[in-house]
Amino acid sequence: MNPPFHIQSQEQRIDNLVDAIQTKLKFMVGKDPIIATSHDWLNAISYAIRDLTVDRWLRGIRRSLSQSDRAIAYLSMEYLIGRTLSNTLLNLGMYEDVSAALEKMGFSLDDVVQEEDDPGLGNGGLGRLAACFLDSLATLKIPSVGFGIRYEYGMFQQNIIDGQQVESTDRWLQYGNAWEFPRYNLSYKVRFAGRIQQEGKIVRWIETEEVLARAYD
Repeated sequence: MNPPFHIQSQEQRIDNLVDAIQTKLKFMVGKDPIIATSHDWLNAISYAIRDLTVDRWLRGIRRSLSQSDRAIAYLSMEYLIGRTLSNTLLNLGMYEDVSAALEKMGFSLDDVVQEEDDPGLGNGGLGRLAACFLDSLATLKIPSVGFGIRYEYGMFQQNIIDGQQVESTDRWLQYGNAWEFPRYNLSYKVRFAGRIQQEGKIVRWIETEEVLARAYD
């Protein structure tokens, strides 16, 4: 059994990162290195780094559930969180180790992080402010969770064609998202439009359009 990651020598850490990334490429992404694309390698690296954060994340959840103090629930329609891989590596203090591991494999970390699409969860100052609030809460170790909308096709992409604005779909999930955990057992019907029908003191919302929303961590 390997010693905990933070007390390994740098050489051990780098070798273990190389093994972890190659294992994720094979067993999580299902690709041979010979035919793996840049996004395949990005996902393999992200899965490997995610493994190093999950225990800490679950410990935080257990700790917040065991405390009698209240936790903060932050609700926002937008979160402009930026690229997750580079942010996570900086927060874990692992940027140099991962960079060295990738150099050993013939890659550049700076090139790899550019492959990650910005999550299409927001596009303005309020979305960035919401993300900053979550960063601050995590830094201060305040029990909290952020709730938002996982926009399948992002907000939108804006282009100027022949002098006019043209909107197009932001397909930020087209290569998958290694950082999320789908919760297939948690889904809710969200209703739109329709009309109100009153029967005495009972009011009903009828003739609605329904969308099935699934939960993700």
